[in-house]
Amino acid sequence: MNLKIAVAQINSLVGDLAGNAEKIFQAASRASTDSSDIVVTPELSIAGYPPEDLLLRPGFYRQCEQELYKLAERLAVFPGLHVLVGHPAVAGHDYFNAVSVLANGAIKCTYLKHNLPNNMVFDEVRYFSAGNSACVFDVKGTRVGINICEDTWFPDAPAMAKAAGAEILLVPNGSPYHMGKQAQRLDVMRKNVCEQGLALVYCNLVGGQDELVFDGSSFVLNSDGAIVTTLLHCAEDFGLVEWNGKAFSSNKSLNPVQSQEADVYQALVLGVRDYVSKNGFPGVLLGLSGGVDSALTLAIACDALGAEKVRAVMMPSPYTADISLTDSRDMVRRLGVRYDEISINPCFDAFNATLAQEFSGLPVDTTEENIQARIRGTILMAMSNKYGSIVLTTGNKSEMAVGYCTLYGDMAGGFAVIKDIAKTLVYKLCHYRNSLSEVIPERIITRPPSAELRPDQKDQDSLPEYEILDAIMRMYMEENQSREAIIATGFAAEDVEKVTRLIKLNEYKRRQAPVGIRITHRAFGRDWRHPITSKFRD
Repeated sequence: MNLKIAVAQINSLVGDLAGNAEKIFQAASRASTDSSDIVVTPELSIAGYPPEDLLLRPGFYRQCEQELYKLAERLAVFPGLHVLVGHPAVAGHDYFNAVSVLANGAIKCTYLKHNLPNNMVFDEVRYFSAGNSACVFDVKGTRVGINICEDTWFPDAPAMAKAAGAEILLVPNGSPYHMGKQAQRLDVMRKNVCEQGLALVYCNLVGGQDELVFDGSSFVLNSDGAIVTTLLHCAEDFGLVEWNGKAFSSNKSLNPVQSQEADVYQALVLGVRDYVSKNGFPGVLLGLSGGVDSALTLAIACDALGAEKVRAVMMPSPYTADISLTDSRDMVRRLGVRYDEISINPCFDAFNATLAQEFSGLPVDTTEENIQARIRGTILMAMSNKYGSIVLTTGNKSEMAVGYCTLYGDMAGGFAVIKDIAKTLVYKLCHYRNSLSEVIPERIITRPPSAELRPDQKDQDSLPEYEILDAIMRMYMEENQSREAIIATGFAAEDVEKVTRLIKLNEYKRRQAPVGIRITHRAFGRDWRHPITSKFRD
């Protein structure tokens, strides 16, 4: 007898236990309509993922347990339907990352996660104990096993399920996105699960949670590693597969493989949409400069929220070029957002007059440049306070790496949209967005980048070319290569020394930067925890 399994790729909200339970119930209702036998939801689907230090609060476990039992009772209206629900669990003095199978108004069985990730953005060892038993249950004569996310990144837990008689492995996941992640997932699942003779249903969470984006991209594999179906990237989705005793089939076509730029752009849009909406902000503000970074941020914000929730503010100084004003006005007309111009000249004059005696006889330097940036930051934060909209900062990863940014100036804000996007990728994303519809004026993309804080300023007056800077940053920061190894690849020693030195010197700035979206396997923040105070030199 064929077995139907539904994959419910839902967007949970951390701590919204009743709301998450309702999403699971609605998925079960749809699955029941499709005559499904099993519904798989993502990791910790009733709690949201990752709950972080909510997992240190006993009340969180109690409420999750109460909501789980209430959901089990509600699901009794779908007799015979087995619903996999992720939740935190308590057993004695131990706490676990668990998945329970809810069927016919009760909890049929519970699986406790074996492998607890404790690297990159994960610190599950801080919260959970590890399970050590297989969980296999029967539905229509088929033996079905459960693993959770990290369990399948090693062969042991799948092998334990296989030894307990599993034919199919159901895997709820909370696997965050970074570039290249989907190909990595498929390779690992084929190696650790399919090569053991198991078919696989991989159900991944979708949605933004602080700096993390969960991209969904759920999939089903037969035991030979062939892809049966895939679900959407960065959107809620629902898939249905049928098991005939030997293999899965699906009438849902495979989603086409997208370019890396398309994947990243959609992740940024989802990250902005969920951060703003889940935290209840009525809209966003950002400073528009006529440069490529603020242009990309504005396009993402409009695609995420709609133009009606986005406000762009141009704050010209004595050094703002006319073409910056022209291009900014052009872009906001194309997008239809509210746009205001507020000159910072009166404030800048007032600061200079106030500090004239203090700075008498001293040369003009970056102090005056930073004052301009801080005036702009103050204006945006004042508007945020007055109207409730959150300020989106527009700094990219290359700038954040080497400190080409101003504390309490262009770093002032609530959410850093492109803080993990290298400058070279910024340009690629702009071209990608314009391939959909040309919202970014071409001159913004082609003109040399400048902070416009002094006459005729260009970024490359202070920094190596971005192609060089980004490559050195990637090798040193993301890949942990030594300076000697980077130089050996052909980069000039002075460029490598300058970039790596600036990365170290500017850790204190990055610690004070707003949270922002992670799209690489190593972003500044949770992935990168270097001491500010350190004498070590490698």
